Amino acid sequence: MIPIRSQGAASPRSSKQAVKEAPASRVVPKPVPQREVQDARGYQIEQLRRRYSPKESTLDNGDLCLLFDLKPSDPDFPFDLDHLEIDLRVPPSYPTEAPELFVKNADIPRGFAINIEKGWDKLAREKRGTTLLALTNALDKQLESLLSEQKAETIKLMTFKETKPEPTPKQPTPEEPPVKHQPYVPTESFTRDQIAEAKARRAQEVKQLEARMGRLPLYERSSDGVIYTLPLEPKRRAQLPIGLQQVQSVQLVIPLLYPLQPLRILLNGVESKDAELVEELFSRKATEQKQMTLMSHINFLAQNLHLLAKQAQAEVQSSLATEDKAPVDVEAAEAEHSSTLETKSHIHVIPRPPEWTQDYDSHGSEDTESDYSDDDGGVNITEDAPAQPMPTQTAERGTAISFPSIELHGIELLQVSILGLSVKCDRCKTLNEITGLKGGVEKTSSCRKCATPLAVTFRPELVHMNSVRAGFIDVSACTVADMLASTFIPTCSVCSTPATQGFVCVRGDATTNVCRECHGRFTFRIPEVRFLAYSPGGTSRLPPTSGPRRRTEKLGLHAGEPLPDRGACGHYRKSHRWFRFSCCGRVYPCDRCHDAEEDHVNEWANRMICGWCSREQNFRVESCAFCGRGVVGRRGKGFWEGGRGTRDRVLMRRGDKRKYRRVGTVSKEE
Repeated sequence: MIPIRSQGAASPRSSKQAVKEAPASRVVPKPVPQREVQDARGYQIEQLRRRYSPKESTLDNGDLCLLFDLKPSDPDFPFDLDHLEIDLRVPPSYPTEAPELFVKNADIPRGFAINIEKGWDKLAREKRGTTLLALTNALDKQLESLLSEQKAETIKLMTFKETKPEPTPKQPTPEEPPVKHQPYVPTESFTRDQIAEAKARRAQEVKQLEARMGRLPLYERSSDGVIYTLPLEPKRRAQLPIGLQQVQSVQLVIPLLYPLQPLRILLNGVESKDAELVEELFSRKATEQKQMTLMSHINFLAQNLHLLAKQAQAEVQSSLATEDKAPVDVEAAEAEHSSTLETKSHIHVIPRPPEWTQDYDSHGSEDTESDYSDDDGGVNITEDAPAQPMPTQTAERGTAISFPSIELHGIELLQVSILGLSVKCDRCKTLNEITGLKGGVEKTSSCRKCATPLAVTFRPELVHMNSVRAGFIDVSACTVADMLASTFIPTCSVCSTPATQGFVCVRGDATTNVCRECHGRFTFRIPEVRFLAYSPGGTSRLPPTSGPRRRTEKLGLHAGEPLPDRGACGHYRKSHRWFRFSCCGRVYPCDRCHDAEEDHVNEWANRMICGWCSREQNFRVESCAFCGRGVVGRRGKGFWEGGRGTRDRVLMRRGDKRKYRRVGTVSKEE
């Protein structure tokens, strides 16, 4: 075949453009409406009328004044601006002469309004020939960048009326002290890299703050994302001054350029004279410790608020003491000098180390605290004010549920949202299932055998890498036996975002999913569940986890050898294992064999003996943990099974010659 194109020619499927620039004869201009060609000014003004319905007026110079509101179209607009009040003035000679725009918002500083007006003038110069509606849409898109620029400098002119006062007799005027002029401190500037790094860190720490504090009461967030109202529970409320003991929440002011700009707090519901010194002292300490996160600052404030109050009072007293002591310093120095001339004492006064008197450790961690307060040393003990628990702590009473060997991968926090339990009635020892337990809600039920009323309350806690306790269970007329399928809510360790929906998990199964925020993969697994009674003297006592030691039953088994009949019994021929029942500790092939030999109701068996290797192990569903053989036989399909064959004539196919062999014949022996 003859090729259509030569070897040097380009492939017809090439992505390169064949012609760099289209010829002028093929360029078609954009269609323009006939009305716009005839009267461009009237056509574009009519577009603004249909879009914004402005208020119109004509000025003395002939300009048309259009007043309308421009609402930002960006759904993620970061500024607290409902709409922009615009005064658009279109000259009679438009489009030859450019239109002018003025901002009429009273709540916008004049410097930012000037930035918007300059941005309009720049758009009008760059996009000459564009309609007024297109210029307005372009201004809407650039509104965020214009408001983010540095505010333009403005000058306010004021007029003063000169009045001549009436002559008064001269009086001796007291000499005023010279005014101390403070040195000019220039505004600190930052590079683009510093600003970008600060914004990234602020976004990450704010996200962590919202994830951990957003579900607590008294939590509020301002529309601009700068001020956060957070609940505050001081560790030693009784040691605070009287004016600060009623504090319940704090306003955390996070600047847009945090941590380049200082962090500030405002204590709510307290007297300002007591709170201002503490707030200023916290701001100084937060400026010194810029490496600490927002959660670290909040935890530090809750742990050391009483120390900050003491240090603030000490600074006030020291400043008052220095003012009172100033006129007496000269006399004290002369008296001291005369006393040293008369006699020289052998006693040397050693100054007290500063760390003994200072209550605040600027380099301490969140849990660091100082208990030295008096001049004689020792610990400050108060009998009437016991330490109050943190609000996130749960009262340690009832029955604790914990996951000792829990596995958390990519999960920061794990919470049990809906708990399912198996409880044992104290009267008849019957197991009952109670599901749908939510935090702090009491659920009542009755025993399915003796109708005894049961009550269960679940108080959840957060599970993380340093705590495996999931909460406490308060029971009445029953004891906790086991955990059933429950719902868990994990929190991603990458973005600190809790899952929007819960995940149902049972003991021994691994649950894997993906975070809906950062698409990170996380997995959690609960191989073991333990219950511990914190109130042993109560009415409902929890049986021990392992039970009392019983004599080991000698079965005469040897590891590696199969059980008799491979563990099968007359009730279940496909079961190749024996069970050790937890109610009596004895071994039986099945529950029916147990009920035939014992006089009590069987309970769930948590251990088994493999029928192939005779090794005892924890209960497994399908296979042995040692030899790997299946402990549950599978039913055959009626044909060849591993070469053994079948003799069930009912299951044989019609074409099999063995199906009707010797049917109706008499054997030779007969």
